[in-house]
Amino acid sequence: MLDKTGIAKRIAKEVKDGMYINLGIGIPTLVANYIPSNLNVVLQSENGLLGIGPFPKESEVDPDLINAGKQTITMMPGSALFSSAESFAMIRGGHVDLTILGAMEVSETGDIANWKVPGKMVKGMGGAMDLVASAKHIIVAMQHCSKEGSSKLLKTCSLPITGIKCVKKIVSDMAVLDILPQGGFKLLERAPGVSVEQIKNATEGTLIIEGDIPEMHL
Repeated sequence: MLDKTGIAKRIAKEVKDGMYINLGIGIPTLVANYIPSNLNVVLQSENGLLGIGPFPKESEVDPDLINAGKQTITMMPGSALFSSAESFAMIRGGHVDLTILGAMEVSETGDIANWKVPGKMVKGMGGAMDLVASAKHIIVAMQHCSKEGSSKLLKTCSLPITGIKCVKKIVSDMAVLDILPQGGFKLLERAPGVSVEQIKNATEGTLIIEGDIPEMHL
């Protein structure tokens, strides 16, 4: 299975030259460290930054320079700082090519639940609702199962929904999957050491398997 770094490395392979990308809180922020240096991409943060660089070394930390998850970050040459109002105008205007988010649950039709667990203290929605409604492409970084072992890739989400039919691809600690337009998780790759049978057993929603499923390369 993949650890958080492995998930981030695999998602970085989905990044294309020229993209404007928003990284959500958690695993998605790690993707910034693994984007190939030959690609010219711009990372956007909803708290008002265009041009996020990799996480800083200890000697480079600036406590005033943070992302939406309050982690210290670096800025690339040519970066810009602005108000969150301008940042959300970019998001709502459809100018973000790719959004990478974490999730608590994803349904087989592409619904995502990633902001609230009833009865538990959660920071809140943040910019997630705007991002899932406006981004051209959404990839979810997540654990395939909960700590209790139950699937988080479901027929229908049980938690409060963030967005409907918006997720296109999932990279979990076990697999890479596309969500098909007609519904269903199509298995594309399996994590090193993970069998197709294990993925079947860990997926509650409809799992579609066609031919031999390759092991992913990081």
